[in-house]
Amino acid sequence: MPPDPRHAVADLGEYIREQRRLAELSVRKLADLAGVSNPYLSQIERGLKRPSAEILQQIARALEVSAESLYVRAGILDEEPEADLIAAIRAQDDLTHDQKQVLIQVYESFLAQNEM
Repeated sequence: MPPDPRHAVADLGEYIREQRRLAELSVRKLADLAGVSNPYLSQIERGLKRPSAEILQQIARALEVSAESLYVRAGILDEEPEADLIAAIRAQDDLTHDQKQVLIQVYESFLAQNEM
């Protein structure tokens, strides 16, 4: 049975809140650093909103944690290495869709060769 997406969002919010407190940042300060509104960040922390991968990347950068850790907690990224790499390629904003597809195809062809 797949995990409940509502649980993933709540877990993500709790994790972000925990990391924010460890960094000794207020909600307002983290929101400013991440480039999001204070109410929106508060809603994320309370599990009411599910942020996009781009917003998660901004929050991760502001908290100085890996974006991948937030992606896993948000249910965007599986903890399996293969899925991690493919999701990381897809999350790259500086690549075109075609470039992402080529990278994924190359990666999958290497995997297929190694299975032979």
